[in-house]
Amino acid sequence: MAIIRNKDPKAPRPAEHVAIIMDGNGRWATERGWPRLVGHRRGAERVREIVRACPDLGIRWLTVYAFSTENWKRSTEEVLGLMAIFARYIEREADRLAAEGVRMRFIGDRSRLDKGLQALMAGIEARTAGYTRLNFTVAINYGGRDEVLRAVRAIAAEVAAGRLAPEALTETVLSDHLDTCGIPDPDLVIRTSGETRTSNFLPWQTAYAEYEFTPTLWPDFSAHELSAIVGRFGNRERRFGGVVSA
Repeated sequence: MAIIRNKDPKAPRPAEHVAIIMDGNGRWATERGWPRLVGHRRGAERVREIVRACPDLGIRWLTVYAFSTENWKRSTEEVLGLMAIFARYIEREADRLAAEGVRMRFIGDRSRLDKGLQALMAGIEARTAGYTRLNFTVAINYGGRDEVLRAVRAIAAEVAAGRLAPEALTETVLSDHLDTCGIPDPDLVIRTSGETRTSNFLPWQTAYAEYEFTPTLWPDFSAHELSAIVGRFGNRERRFGGVVSA
């Protein structure tokens, strides 16, 4: 999986921050006649492989969409099962992530999550805070509109308290109030399972990201496919609204 990097300006550029909408776990299980939670467990195993592959692909930041604010609409059995999978993943992966120099953090509204899960999340964040080989972020109970709304409310409170002048509000100030404060914007967003929606995932942060949609269901998404997608990204011309001179 190692890639050779050179300083040729025409060489493919690495996607330093990749964000993934991990879709298709339930469908993967259903197609095989298994309960949906089996697919979610396989999906968690796939996360392990992808996290391990990222550094060799030049990826320094990985953000995955694990549970959205809309996912509470699913059955109680599935939601409780997902929360148990999240807790088990944190407990089982803590030692390995630390040993491999991976920093893990979470974005989203934690207030609705079980107190025990919140404690596990805070614990692994504290334990891995000093690592930089890979910055791994998990979005749980996350919704882009909810994130922006929470940020705007916090800013409004600062304005009302006289700590911030309205004319001082800039894109940077808003970004600093988002859950992703301190995390660079994604270069590349990947969605698995064949769906072509962004599903309320990082709407502010992905304004200039490149997107790739793959029909592969998440439990089947491999490090090899990630490598191919990252390779294609490196050959894209990113102008950010400007014009690249010949």
